[in-house]
Amino acid sequence: MSIYDYQIQRLDGSPGNLAEFKGQGLLVVNVASKCGLTPQYEGLEQLHKTYSSQGFSVLGFPCNQFMGQEPGTAEEIQEFCSATYGVTFPMFEKIEVNGDGRHPLYQELTKVPDADGDGGDVKWNFEKFAIGRSGEVVARLRPQVEPLDGALISIVEKLLAED
Repeated sequence: MSIYDYQIQRLDGSPGNLAEFKGQGLLVVNVASKCGLTPQYEGLEQLHKTYSSQGFSVLGFPCNQFMGQEPGTAEEIQEFCSATYGVTFPMFEKIEVNGDGRHPLYQELTKVPDADGDGGDVKWNFEKFAIGRSGEVVARLRPQVEPLDGALISIVEKLLAED
């Protein structure tokens, strides 16, 4: 399956389909509102705003699997992201990224290793998967990589240079 084949509801409850992002560079991120890394929302929003006109989007997937750091309802998550960080990038329903309940999208994503060759389970909130315009995962970045890190910006710019 392609990542574009997955159906997933948006955070507001409306139907979502990753096919609407076909042909774009994407950064898929599992997010949480009560994590030490939550301030990464600011950098993710900046990345989204900087590159969206060039065919790039950040996609946020709330997840409560890491020490219960995303306990809120969809409405609470939406309000927090909007009011605190001015998030405008697409946000989807709360999902599981590991274990038996892992969303099918993450079943695909977690097959891809990071730069050290480690694949498998998502390690923590704010793990990032860079996806090229043709739908292939081109990089997996662990949570500690900040959204405005030069290495991540370089990956995004390379994605956007693809035909």
